[in-house]
Amino acid sequence: MDRLPVCECESVHPDVLDAVAPQLLCGDEAIDLAALFKLFGDGTRVRILQALRVHELCVCDLAALLSMTKSAISHQLKALRLSNLVKFRREGQNVYYSLADEHVEKILDLGLDHLRE
Repeated sequence: MDRLPVCECESVHPDVLDAVAPQLLCGDEAIDLAALFKLFGDGTRVRILQALRVHELCVCDLAALLSMTKSAISHQLKALRLSNLVKFRREGQNVYYSLADEHVEKILDLGLDHLRE
């Protein structure tokens, strides 16, 4: 197993710490950002987001597309909706889901760019 390189000295660089410290997220923001990224840690949710990137879809469409139950899709959509990653609109008895905004697309794009690098 490769070992990570470790600093051999005990000196701290105060000038660097002074520059970095103000840029750190506060505890609550760090937790919220980690929770956001955790949502992208599920392959089903990522596939739902990718599908909604192409076209708005209802639960039935997503269930058929991903070969899952409507209940399972609804459960994932609830998590995505509560995190403001997707939005919905009603049309009669149908409910159509789409990405909440262009930021979600950018997150997906950046992740794919990084993977394909």
